Amino acid sequence: MMKSILIVGIIIVNLALISYSLAIFKQFRCRLMGRNVLLFLTVGLIFDISATVCMIIGSGNFLTLHGVIGYSSLLGMIIDTGFSYRLLFRSGINSPVTSKFMRFSLLAYFYWVSAYITGAVIVMLK
Repeated sequence: MMKSILIVGIIIVNLALISYSLAIFKQFRCRLMGRNVLLFLTVGLIFDISATVCMIIGSGNFLTLHGVIGYSSLLGMIIDTGFSYRLLFRSGINSPVTSKFMRFSLLAYFYWVSAYITGAVIVMLK
């Protein structure tokens, strides 16, 4: 039987997936750093950190292969969110997103999604 803290973590990580996806797809479609992009990135990051804490507490293992992948993907999203806020402060709301910036955002997002899928597969195999 799965611990309740792990179930909470799974629910929260799914909310992070939804939030990150809304942010990245909106950014990709509009090529702008808008309020909604920043809002969903920030909310996704809060959910992601919360889910990570729940997973660590629930599993009792801080250092696993999936953990390292998860921590590094979280770091990628922290960096992407930080770059997004830097762009906002430098260029203002609804500022254009360069192709280089968009590539980094997509890379960070798809790496995060790969960590998410890896975690889902691990849970299904147990």
